[in-house]
Amino acid sequence: MIKVIVDEILENNRLDAGIVSVLEGFSRSKIQALIKSGGVMVNGQIPKPSVKLKYNDLIEIDDTKTGAVDINIQPEDVPFEIVYEDDNMVVINKPSGILTHPTPVERCGTLVNGLLFRFGENLSSVNGDFRRGIVHRLDKNTSGLLMIAKNNPAHEFLAEQIKSKTAVRKYLSIVKGVINEDFLVIDKPIGRGFTETCKMCISADGKPSITEVRVLKRFKDATFVELKLLTGRTHQIRVHLSSINHPVYNDTLYGFGKMKIKTQEQVLQAYKLEFTKPFDNERVQVEIPADEKITKVLRFLDGKE
Repeated sequence: MIKVIVDEILENNRLDAGIVSVLEGFSRSKIQALIKSGGVMVNGQIPKPSVKLKYNDLIEIDDTKTGAVDINIQPEDVPFEIVYEDDNMVVINKPSGILTHPTPVERCGTLVNGLLFRFGENLSSVNGDFRRGIVHRLDKNTSGLLMIAKNNPAHEFLAEQIKSKTAVRKYLSIVKGVINEDFLVIDKPIGRGFTETCKMCISADGKPSITEVRVLKRFKDATFVELKLLTGRTHQIRVHLSSINHPVYNDTLYGFGKMKIKTQEQVLQAYKLEFTKPFDNERVQVEIPADEKITKVLRFLDGKE
């Protein structure tokens, strides 16, 4: 059984659309069939596929009906760096190229597999075994900082900071084209695409989404930026930047186009976190240097590669 507590990302989504993001690799039509067959419950009730999700709703998915096998998530020695730790939480630096958590399709090599190897049972279980310890997420090819909870009270304490926007999350990226403004705010609602279930889009019916953009350096046809999330939607930064015709470097899903220098997908890094330490009034700030993808592209743009 896969258990998911609805967070800020899933809140206000239709049930079928929300589960598509949880069960990556499954089509919306298959998810609708799973719901109609009784393979999904919300707060102990059999729902309709169109029901709107509310914050803290409990979704239970019978993964034996998805066709997946081996429901146990196994510990694996997946490499990641610990950059902060106390009795209730850690902050880790997730490498690019690994999923934050398993899916019914991909059960191995994820950050959660690595967390189980490193911390065993000392991880929150609020979101079930598939997301042990995971308070918030990063896309597979986005690197950087993630808060991990060691117990359920800490998980709820940290999740509330994300919901209330008292936790600060900042990113570094390089985008296509020159952004003329030194600072701008992108305030556009984001919803799930209907033609491509893996893709999000700007939608009048979407969820309110706000990203702050600060220019760090301009190049001939690119801009190095710092981004601050004021909401936490799936692919938010990537969708917002694409919507103003400045897609993230090498983000092929959202239209970067032809590249002059090759990197792994999207040049985007969560480089700074600020939060209140669980059960304490101490504010903690964690920052890491620009990663390999960003430094490689910056060197190229500076004419050093």
